[in-house]
Amino acid sequence: MNTSPTTEDRTWAVVSHLSSLAFGMGIVLPIIGWSDQRRKSNFGTFQNLQALGYQSLGYTIWLLSYLVIVILASIIVIATSGSGGASRANADAFRNPGMIIFLVIVLGMFALYFILPIIAAIACARGKDFRYPIMGDRLARYLGYSLVQNPDEPAWLIEDHEFRWVAAMGHFSVLIMIWGMLAPLTAWVLYGKRSFFLKFQSIQTLVYQAGVTILYFVGTSLYLVGLFGLLASMGQLGGANSASSFGILGIVIFGVLLFLGGLIILLIPLFHILGQWAGYRVLKGDNYNYPLVGRLVNKWISKQSVSEEKPA
Repeated sequence: MNTSPTTEDRTWAVVSHLSSLAFGMGIVLPIIGWSDQRRKSNFGTFQNLQALGYQSLGYTIWLLSYLVIVILASIIVIATSGSGGASRANADAFRNPGMIIFLVIVLGMFALYFILPIIAAIACARGKDFRYPIMGDRLARYLGYSLVQNPDEPAWLIEDHEFRWVAAMGHFSVLIMIWGMLAPLTAWVLYGKRSFFLKFQSIQTLVYQAGVTILYFVGTSLYLVGLFGLLASMGQLGGANSASSFGILGIVIFGVLLFLGGLIILLIPLFHILGQWAGYRVLKGDNYNYPLVGRLVNKWISKQSVSEEKPA
């Protein structure tokens, strides 16, 4: 086993950390790097898993923090702009203290998200054992990782915890629209035949995220069709004197579509929360099953296993 990082170890670590700059689209690379490096280099394995965690779990924390800051900043902007007139508030928008604070925080969060992977890549290129703030040390303890290996310690990282980490990051990536599905898909393709646990978790995560993504686009489509259809029916798009040919029936139909679309969009965050809960339970040692999806995937895998065991 290599205890000091080789050129290959460093290269994979650098590539995986820099893939975070793709803002979710590079989530495949750390999984591929982990698959290549495990049982070859603990340094390479840890750095790839850490880069995966930064893209998935780190992105989730960053996004939630961003939403909280946006809400708080909006409240500050409204509170500090209430004393002036509307026209003056619009003209002096960027002079508003709340707006300035908001812009500084948002730009700072973007800078922080992109700077950390660059620092990580530079450190790994020099053979340093880089660890992200908060997450790095916790992940090292979870995996049983140390760059300086003691003779009494196991040679490799804890395999079950490796699989659980990869599976959990797949669940957490539900917030990364479309590209997040590549995480469980890649894990399934690379390790589906080596770990039944990772296979099951990856497939059900992929199905779940695909369903959430489809539901999102369906809800958005219904909302937009309902909105513009309702406006057209009420004679708002063609001018004040134009009358819609749809009449009352059109207003009812498009109103229902608008309501259904809005309801679906409002429910999407609940599916995201369930994905985060699934990732948390997997890290805690559970073989989590999504409602309905988990049972269907389990049956499908069982049928596939039976068909593969039958003699030709």
